[in-house]
Amino acid sequence: MTAPIREKFATQVDADVLATIRSLAQSEGRQIQALVDEALSDLIEKRRQGRPRSHVMAAYQASHDHYAELYKKLAE
Repeated sequence: MTAPIREKFATQVDADVLATIRSLAQSEGRQIQALVDEALSDLIEKRRQGRPRSHVMAAYQASHDHYAELYKKLAE
């Protein structure tokens, strides 16, 4: 299996976002590049589907099932 071809590019991001990404990378023991790859892949998948990812919806549904009464009270 061959490694994917990698290409460099430059961009700018909000300083707070970059600081958070650096912190996440360090705490997870990963490179920033890996987090950027993951984020871009997630964005591409989300845009292709035009709807939330299934695991996101499953988490939402589990939350709704567990807290349905609270949500009803909050809506009143």
